[in-house]
Amino acid sequence: MAKDIQTEPQTALPNKDYQDPPPAPLFDTSELSQWSFYRALIAEFVATLLFLYVTVATVIGYNSQTDPAHNGTACDGVGILGIAWAFGGMIFVLVYCTAGISGGHINPAVTFGLFLARKVSLIRAILYMVVQCLGAICGVGLVKGFQKSYYNRYKGGANMLSNGYSKGTGLGAEIIGTFFLVYTVFSATDPKRNARDSHVPVLAPLPIGFAVFVVHLATIPITGTGINPARSLGAAVIYNNHKAWDHHWIFWVGPFIGAAIAAIYHQFVLRAQAAKALGSFKSSSNL
Repeated sequence: MAKDIQTEPQTALPNKDYQDPPPAPLFDTSELSQWSFYRALIAEFVATLLFLYVTVATVIGYNSQTDPAHNGTACDGVGILGIAWAFGGMIFVLVYCTAGISGGHINPAVTFGLFLARKVSLIRAILYMVVQCLGAICGVGLVKGFQKSYYNRYKGGANMLSNGYSKGTGLGAEIIGTFFLVYTVFSATDPKRNARDSHVPVLAPLPIGFAVFVVHLATIPITGTGINPARSLGAAVIYNNHKAWDHHWIFWVGPFIGAAIAAIYHQFVLRAQAAKALGSFKSSSNL
């Protein structure tokens, strides 16, 4: 006699193995009564302060080491490669340290892009940008306080449009560089990618730091590489020379345009949010 074969009832599998977080509300005043919100602001302030202190000090040190007045040559110091590593490495470390507290933005352009994608509320976005700029000013202020003579002599690490480049070229470099950075942020933190590639032990801060590194390699000769309005503002405020302000608008307009393009590209092209919304509308209208 054949044995009866018992099969367990099959359960319906979910449509997807990841869950998109709900869109952040445009105005969320309840955040103002939460300690976690102020803790995130403190984390963004301290992280941006440390970022500017280490990176601008690296720029000043490199310029000092290569100064012919100090018997330096172009081969001395860390070079452009070392400066790029300083910026990229600091972003990797600081994003890793603060991602679980504030999200590890450390950049008003990143915050702006995430706001457009409804990842953060308007209140959080504005206050993040404020504390990021304050942290950047304080970080560069520390560099000037510790080495004032070198700081003034080597232009304070301020972003400036290099000779021989037009304003359009500088603006384009900032737009493309920030697009690449913010696009990397979206991709590295995408819940769909985290679910699909959960077996790959890749930290999100790693590709973000590498994005900052390679963008610096490409654009240091053009603008000194902004891609972070807080970084540009902090150096300009402390250096406070007309050369630092002449084309300062490039380092705000470019990064914000680049961040906006990255948010639209990721949300509406790669993640097809517009098509999903249209499909949802059609299905509901057919009911």
